[in-house]
Amino acid sequence: MKTTSTEKRIIIALDGPAGSGKSTTARRVAGELGYVYIDTGAMYRAITLAALREERSLTNTDLLPLLEDYHLELVITPDGQRTILGREDVTQEIRSPEVTKFVSTVSALPAVREALSKRQRDMGKNGGVVMDGRDIGTVVFPEAELKIFLMASLEERAKRRLAELGETTLSLQEMCRQIDERDKQDAGRLVSPLRRAHDAIEIDTSHLSIEEQTSRILALARERILA
Repeated sequence: MKTTSTEKRIIIALDGPAGSGKSTTARRVAGELGYVYIDTGAMYRAITLAALREERSLTNTDLLPLLEDYHLELVITPDGQRTILGREDVTQEIRSPEVTKFVSTVSALPAVREALSKRQRDMGKNGGVVMDGRDIGTVVFPEAELKIFLMASLEERAKRRLAELGETTLSLQEMCRQIDERDKQDAGRLVSPLRRAHDAIEIDTSHLSIEEQTSRILALARERILA
């Protein structure tokens, strides 16, 4: 189902809250189309990791030098996207509970969002990308040919996160609390809040398999590619 060289290469924006299935679905859609998958959340997590390692205060003033000094790169490999910070592969480390705890604070900073949004636009400006995040269809690529907003119930999203973590002492109730708090932070920030673009297609994934939601988005993508 991969696109051919003569077909239009569009930008596909997938937004939604934590645990809605963005990353897994975006990765599969990109693979089916032969597109590049870009996980923008990894960029914010990498800056958060750098700030925590250097014990920086999580402010615009303290984090601006990190954005300038650290080499941050998303590398596409046969095994998926890898996040490189400096010369180090931090793909696994950026998913740690500590980074997760502070990434909303970092991603709400205007200077951080402006700098990383610019990088994201540069990465996707030629099309042929599937980019997921929280403000792709509203801020990074409001002109994207296909915008999807994924949703799922709080309990379902919490179950998915617990499954991703594997062995953990967190209860379902505690995970629900954490995700609910993250939702409020993302939706309530002044800069690039989490919200559905007016022309985004909303898909509730609560009772959909990854295969089902991937198929729906692929069908929508094909319509736009061939339009």
